[in-house]
Amino acid sequence: MADIQRGYRGKLSDSFDISKEITVSVSVSGAGEYDSCCFGVDAQDKLSDESYMIFYNQVSSPSREITLNGSGANTSYSVSLSKLPPHICKLVFTVSIDGDGVMGQLQKLSVTLSQGGNSLVLNLSGSDFRDEKAVIAVELYKKEVWRVAAVASGFNGGLSALLKAYGGEEAAPASPPPAVVQSKVSLEKRLEAEAPQLVSLAKPLKLSLEKHNLTDVVAQVALLIDISGSMSGTFRNGIVQEVIDKIVPLAMEFDDNGEFELWYFGTRSKRMPAVTTKNYFEATMDWNKLMKQCGGGTDLSPAISEVIDEYKNDKLPAYVLCITDGATSKAAKVKELITNAAQYPIFWQFIGIGRGNYGILEELDNMRGRKVDNANFFSLDDISRVKNKDLYSRMLAEFPLWLKEAKRMGILR
Repeated sequence: MADIQRGYRGKLSDSFDISKEITVSVSVSGAGEYDSCCFGVDAQDKLSDESYMIFYNQVSSPSREITLNGSGANTSYSVSLSKLPPHICKLVFTVSIDGDGVMGQLQKLSVTLSQGGNSLVLNLSGSDFRDEKAVIAVELYKKEVWRVAAVASGFNGGLSALLKAYGGEEAAPASPPPAVVQSKVSLEKRLEAEAPQLVSLAKPLKLSLEKHNLTDVVAQVALLIDISGSMSGTFRNGIVQEVIDKIVPLAMEFDDNGEFELWYFGTRSKRMPAVTTKNYFEATMDWNKLMKQCGGGTDLSPAISEVIDEYKNDKLPAYVLCITDGATSKAAKVKELITNAAQYPIFWQFIGIGRGNYGILEELDNMRGRKVDNANFFSLDDISRVKNKDLYSRMLAEFPLWLKEAKRMGILR
């Protein structure tokens, strides 16, 4: 590990193999809400291709040369410089603070470039800045060869001003701020009236919906839950019920009837009554009995088939969340079903809550032969320990990307 200081410049090849992937990790601690972003700019320092602006609402470049993992104060970028198109000459990594905060408030900002056992680390603190709203932290740029610069420069504007500085244009919000505030109060009031135990989920959910420009989206919501034998402890300690609790407010925001469909799957699948604010706390009540009915194995294909039949002719998009603790049997069948389902208005978000191998689910982002990328997967060691705002943000990160592409391809109108 080598520490670098503000103003450092050097050849990347002195520390890394440029032909292989490099990880750029950004970590911020301190008061405030932080976001990081990577701008892929041309020789004129302009964002001439907005598909190379990588941030919470666009987590990968067209050919996945740059991919974003995580959100908020802790993010990392996987970068394959050798795969970038010729017109992308520089990658600019930035950090901005939301609201009324300023960068002088941060305790520590750390940017780490790493590959294998080699790393370059830039550490900054609030004393390095004052009233700036953003920091241009590190640049990777091509000047005959790829180089790195520790810029560490404050920027008076936030993310919007950074975007304009690089020649981009911020999209207009889907609805004016008063409408967003009204919707937020409405969700809280509805939860207070119908499910007061879930009121604390309203704010983190709304923040994530606003962050991903999903406040005006209307969609069907479905949840698939693994009920194989290995999930016994997860049901017994209440984690599955906790997941269901967190989906209720999402369904209230997305779905005009405020409910979501629920399937359990083991060796066989079983569709349950729709989950609402009136019955959500009963959803896992008979899990022991249901586990015996569904069998002890893990086969996703029957449940996926049923979901496809349910939503394939719907005019609204369907957001389908699937919780599992391991790999599915009949992986080839699952791959075939997800591939064929790309022609339908269905997005699949898989979450692994075990610590094992997830098989085909880990390959979803790289599966070929689909009309659009219609699925995403991430795993968590302990879903109950993840902050609600971070969980919602990860759950929703790729959904808006699919919505945009599905509309472009004529899958959605």
